[in-house]
Amino acid sequence: MECIVRGVPLFYEVYGTGTPIILLHGFSCDHRQMKGCLEPLFAQLQGWQRLYLDLPGMGQTPGKESLKSTDDMLDVVVNFIDVVIPGQPFLLVGESYGGYLSQGVVHHKFEQVAGMALICSGVIMERSRRDLPPRTVMLEDPVLLAQLDPADAEEFTSMAVVQDQYHWERFRDEILKGAKIADEAFLQEISQRYSCSFDVGKLPHPFPRPVVFLTGRQDHVAGYRDAWRILENYPHATFAVLDRAGHNLPIEQPQLFNALIGEWLDRVRETMQSYSFS
Repeated sequence: MECIVRGVPLFYEVYGTGTPIILLHGFSCDHRQMKGCLEPLFAQLQGWQRLYLDLPGMGQTPGKESLKSTDDMLDVVVNFIDVVIPGQPFLLVGESYGGYLSQGVVHHKFEQVAGMALICSGVIMERSRRDLPPRTVMLEDPVLLAQLDPADAEEFTSMAVVQDQYHWERFRDEILKGAKIADEAFLQEISQRYSCSFDVGKLPHPFPRPVVFLTGRQDHVAGYRDAWRILENYPHATFAVLDRAGHNLPIEQPQLFNALIGEWLDRVRETMQSYSFS
């Protein structure tokens, strides 16, 4: 499907019916990153409408010269929400850069957001200021890696904590295919203004609805310690640090990922039965 926002034809896919969930992928990826890890779970659940968006310059959504910063990207997401689900309560699921944008959406749509899931979320966007664990590889298949295209192998090994056939195939299909079609020049421009002009980690008051933080103990890209510092913004948040998981956490720990997202959805459903959205 397509939605025009700020002159940009935003590509998105919709699955299911019920309470809307806005799903935001990471930087340079596309909607397949979110769809790949979540649709197998939602295939067993009812009552949730999933809206998988390709952010500008990624996937099937083109970049636009007028978009210069993460502030602009956030504005596009907020306007997209206003157009496709005006006035409705909704959930946010964001991974990496999409998690950072999700925190920004809460600032704009505080009363509309029924819950939020942050997966390996960006918290501090300036990499030099992040508190990161060392890069770690827990399982490696040298035979597999030798068979891959060298550029693909470099992309995979730069991120993956578990480097075997299963994890390579999911990385290839859910992350690498999107990264290969990203508008690199446009994204380079955005990366020069990678943080919002306001502190997304400082809410005017605590967010009262269910949240889950999923972080990887071996995530050397976003880390896990910085996310702990904003936990008090969310008094009804579960905070999980998963071993044997890096920045590809949904791929590397699928069982725990499904369990924790499923439990979060149960809490959201319970809360929505008693909460009045304005």
